[in-house]
Amino acid sequence: MAMNTCEEFRDDSAPEAAVRGFLHRPSSASGNGLVLTHGAGANCKAPLLVALADAFCAAGWIVLRCDLPFRQARPSGPPHPSGQERDRRGLLGAVAAMRKLHASRVFLGGHSYGGRMASMLAADEPAIADRLLLLSYPLHPPQRPVDLRTGHFPKLQVPALFIHGVKDGFGTIAEMTAALKLIPAPAELIPVAGAGHELMSKRNRDELTVTIVKALTPESA
Repeated sequence: MAMNTCEEFRDDSAPEAAVRGFLHRPSSASGNGLVLTHGAGANCKAPLLVALADAFCAAGWIVLRCDLPFRQARPSGPPHPSGQERDRRGLLGAVAAMRKLHASRVFLGGHSYGGRMASMLAADEPAIADRLLLLSYPLHPPQRPVDLRTGHFPKLQVPALFIHGVKDGFGTIAEMTAALKLIPAPAELIPVAGAGHELMSKRNRDELTVTIVKALTPESA
């Protein structure tokens, strides 16, 4: 009997933005593929990404959780602003790798910084994905609500699903709701009660992953 699998993945076809991570293959594929990446202080082994990859794979999705180029370059420490373009190229390469796996629909997402890079890439490359999954979008630095990271929102033509904790210091639900009005594409916000920027806890893990898989899965799937 075929089973879901998880294996290390690498693609060096674009050396300056190589793809490194883990590929989850379902025993029965639905045709959906998801590229998922991490926040500024984590890597692709973050518990949230692993839990989501397992949940989506169980639902028949091919999932690639990958390290952004800044994390490939060093095992710890935050990204430098000068490296953002390279990080976006890394995501572009990851999506290209996913398309080689014959996913008929490709979705792109990430947690915090990773989601921000995904959304910025999508603003410049509207054909990059069928939909975005933005987990704990870092709307502004904590306690600096005027420093909004929404400059690219008016250019977003890719539908987006935002998952956001009600206690997230990087943006309140009210602030997120207002920001999403800047996006011309369909944009949905799902608040997560009791959650902060980390989003997932042992208490909400099962409910959270089920909610996200259900919300992102196309109606035709």
